[in-house]
Amino acid sequence: MPFYEFKGRSSNGQPVDGDIEGSSTSAVASLLMDRGVIPISIVEKKQQVDVIEIIKDRFDLHNISIEELLMFTRQMGALTKAGIPITRAITGILESVENPLLVRSLRDILDQLESGRSLSISCARHPKVFSNLYISMIQVGENTGRLEESFTLMADYIDRNRRITHNIKTALRYPTTVVIAIVIAMAIVNLFVIPKFASFFEANKLELPWQTLLLLNTSNFFVEYWMYIGAALIAVFLGFKHYINTTDGRYQWHRFIVKAPLVGEILHRSFMARFARSFAMAYSAGVPIVQAMGVISRSIGNDYISDHVNGMREGIERGEALTRTASQTRMFTPVVMQMFAVGEEAGNLDEMMAFIADFYEEEVDYDVKTLSDKIEPLIYVAIGGLVLVLALGIFVPMWDVAQLAGR
Repeated sequence: MPFYEFKGRSSNGQPVDGDIEGSSTSAVASLLMDRGVIPISIVEKKQQVDVIEIIKDRFDLHNISIEELLMFTRQMGALTKAGIPITRAITGILESVENPLLVRSLRDILDQLESGRSLSISCARHPKVFSNLYISMIQVGENTGRLEESFTLMADYIDRNRRITHNIKTALRYPTTVVIAIVIAMAIVNLFVIPKFASFFEANKLELPWQTLLLLNTSNFFVEYWMYIGAALIAVFLGFKHYINTTDGRYQWHRFIVKAPLVGEILHRSFMARFARSFAMAYSAGVPIVQAMGVISRSIGNDYISDHVNGMREGIERGEALTRTASQTRMFTPVVMQMFAVGEEAGNLDEMMAFIADFYEEEVDYDVKTLSDKIEPLIYVAIGGLVLVLALGIFVPMWDVAQLAGR
């Protein structure tokens, strides 16, 4: 319903104004009269048009952040633990939710629940909000009657993933900013600075060294073909996006990022921590190993790792031991493989997998803290090389001009 701005007077004659929601001006007037306010003017507020929101609604570009999902999961865990019915809990949460995607999803879930469907089936209708692991945990909670524990476990799992992702982004923020600044500086130098020096060198008919010729030729290339370079970069970017959206392209890209220098090992360990945490959570909740492997492979977030997890699942289906199938993937270190063997032999696999997840997360935290120390020397070398080329290419000819002027 629209909002209206009103001005009026209270029963004691004092001026009153504000905003009120109503279906029409007459309905607002009646509501004000019921409150003891005599309306003087009622004007409908013009709602601002948000072009970005319209575009997102038109092309279904809305997404849910990990913080919003974490908040919803914690609220659901607290409300179900207090004994509040699911429909009432979701209705209460809807009053404070602003994300359009989550609002639409929760309203549809309410409709599904009122029609007799289960919560897990209702959530499965919204894969952009709830992952396969999330849905499986809700299903386990429904079957065992411990739904509040499922929400609590998922909240803890989401929070751990959020902290790992945040730490990695924080570590990469500085080197990324420096690289972008270098690229912008080089573009400005090539397009605006070096051409000025080029005209000066040409007017003095100097014999230029190779460093200067390299800078001048590079600058001329950028000045003459900058539109084609920009178009080529856009085409490459769009082609890359299209490629990684294909099955094979996404697999190759996910394989590359876990094997990339410096950050690949960190990402690989973070995915292994996610796998171990998911396995421990699903196994302790009573999900069969084969089913847990299938769910984890679809929700781990990396097709390359998922393919290895599927290989483990197929090996278990053939009757092989979990430790043997894990060893064949070569994804785990010897220390972790020993933990696998001990947990499987002692029958406390869920506890051991939780310990493995803690082990990987501690290594990720340490690697993230030292990542900047590893990247900074490379950045300094790159900046030093660029400054050296610029100095030799521009200041050496200027020095020759200064010497000629001195003579």
